[in-house]
Amino acid sequence: MRLESPGQVIGCSHERVSPLGRLVDLAPRLSAMVEIDGAHGEGGGQLVRTAVALSAVTGVPVRIVDIRARRRRPGLAAQHAAAVQAVAALCDARCEGVQTRSTTLSFWPHRLHGGVFEVDVGTAGSIALVLQAMLPAALSSGQHVEVALRGGTDVPMAPPMDYLRLVLLPLLARMGVQAELDMVRRGYFPQGGGEVRLALRPLTRLTPFAVAERGPVAHVDLLAHVAHLPGEIAQRMAAAARAALPPQLPVQAEVDVCAPELALGPGGAIVLRAVAARTTLGAAAVAARGVPAERLGQAAASSLRRDLDAGATLDVHAVDQMLVFLALADGPCAFRAAELGSHARTVMWLLEKLTPARFDVSPAGAGVLVRVLPGSQGQLAESASTAIACARPSATRAMRT
Repeated sequence: MRLESPGQVIGCSHERVSPLGRLVDLAPRLSAMVEIDGAHGEGGGQLVRTAVALSAVTGVPVRIVDIRARRRRPGLAAQHAAAVQAVAALCDARCEGVQTRSTTLSFWPHRLHGGVFEVDVGTAGSIALVLQAMLPAALSSGQHVEVALRGGTDVPMAPPMDYLRLVLLPLLARMGVQAELDMVRRGYFPQGGGEVRLALRPLTRLTPFAVAERGPVAHVDLLAHVAHLPGEIAQRMAAAARAALPPQLPVQAEVDVCAPELALGPGGAIVLRAVAARTTLGAAAVAARGVPAERLGQAAASSLRRDLDAGATLDVHAVDQMLVFLALADGPCAFRAAELGSHARTVMWLLEKLTPARFDVSPAGAGVLVRVLPGSQGQLAESASTAIACARPSATRAMRT
């Protein structure tokens, strides 16, 4: 894996500052390394990605043991190692144990900075999951960040890139995040070879997301695509999803057959997005050999419908990804979910271990209401102004507008 950061900020003091860094004053009190049980809860790669991301944001070194201990092949896979090294590049961290099949990892972060980065997973490993680890640290740098990533864009056991583009990034935009995501080329399992470019503008605070009531859904966006496969497969995915959605919901469908030069190898996916006044919910399914197109469309629609029927304001997949940002927000947050799965509960456990954030979960209709209490406040503006004063313009290419 190749990581480049030619735009590192120079000329600042060595004091750790971060615009989202109410949490950075944990570092003096938690200067000792925190050991994390990598087999806790869901015990998978998300625990590793979240732990190193929080370490980079807070400045607290971590040691993760028994990584993926209950998996068929324990230890780090290539995409997990790529995510750790990508976060390390954002904070010049010193790492030990970052190689495939390693079951113990140590991570000593230094100061976060922006710049231009290049990440090559080296396999069909998920680009989306690497970005999941990088985003909290990149946003906490308070500086321009641009990253080019190569790997899998639409692969099993991970959100497709269109889910990030249509669901996660719009949710983060409601918290003040300004991001531009470009799909250069799609890549599928097992070849990979996809390429994505992400640009992030500097951020000084994350606006709290407090949406306990969703309100009516204005419409559902549907995007089904295939590459190097007959277009009728995408049509069948879309038709099955439309048929499984509530009939009263307006559906805006787009079916895309990728040009050969815009995708490496055969593949496809379907992504649904329900748009309400204050939030966005999504669902997705990735094409797999031997799985009928109709089953994919029905699976995505059924997942979205369950969340809508429960009155959720975040879908079950967004919950797992949004919890870190809610814990870093500049004030209390709240959301409703159809359920809290093992991934979400593991992230909440980890956040309470490494940050002041606390969670209150109570029944709410057919689902649960989650209140996120970020902990101590009031230092955000001071941290942001310090970071901005320290920052020098990067020598790398300008942020796209």
